[in-house]
Amino acid sequence: MGSPQGLGDGPLRRAPRLGGDRPAPAARRGAAPGGQLPARTPRAGRQPPGGVRDGADRPDTCVWQLDFSEFETTGGGTWRVAGCRDYWSKYEHRFHISPTANQHDAIAAVELALAEAAELTGRPLRDLAEVDADGNVQPVVTIVTDNGGPFRSFTFEAFITTHPELRHVRTRVKTPGQNGSRERGFGSLKYERLFLEEIPDAIDLAAHAEDYRVEYNTVRPHEAIAWNHPIDVHLGHADPATPNFPEPQNLPST
Repeated sequence: MGSPQGLGDGPLRRAPRLGGDRPAPAARRGAAPGGQLPARTPRAGRQPPGGVRDGADRPDTCVWQLDFSEFETTGGGTWRVAGCRDYWSKYEHRFHISPTANQHDAIAAVELALAEAAELTGRPLRDLAEVDADGNVQPVVTIVTDNGGPFRSFTFEAFITTHPELRHVRTRVKTPGQNGSRERGFGSLKYERLFLEEIPDAIDLAAHAEDYRVEYNTVRPHEAIAWNHPIDVHLGHADPATPNFPEPQNLPST
């Protein structure tokens, strides 16, 4: 994240919205019982976030969607890729690759995202959080996951508790659309890169995944964010609802 979703030196933005006019879970006063998203949360990724369509300012609470995806190499076994994806900007944080998909791998993926957020903003994410009158740090990022064992574990929740700048909510059972942007990102990674390559082992897998991540964030334009680059939206340099095409040049007629 970083100035991700505009978390720079300026004021924090309002929470992004998942598809329609209803505010995202990060913006709501409270999640459903058990820390889950409300059942009628619109499916993510159908439209650009609505927060800027009506002239609203940038969201002040970021949403990172986290999950695992498997990939089988030609000679090095099956590996699990975990990573946080920013819902607002579609920015892909660094991937964690491991033969397992447990609570420790989930924590490692979040730690990679926190480290990258600090690099992008020049300071730890916690320093960007506001503190209420009672001295409590207000969450800056809401991490959305499914109900897999790693995300329901005590170890993962204890990790979240030690990071007051983070908040964790889970999707409703059998509601994958509530984490749809993350799933869409894994699909792009596989079909646009990994499935097109001969990948023998985890080292080669990590190299291909990182090359694609950099290209995805900085080179490839995205229709979901008005053909902007995720890094530009992430840092607040572009509006996810406003195209930023180069100005046309009129050549002389003679």
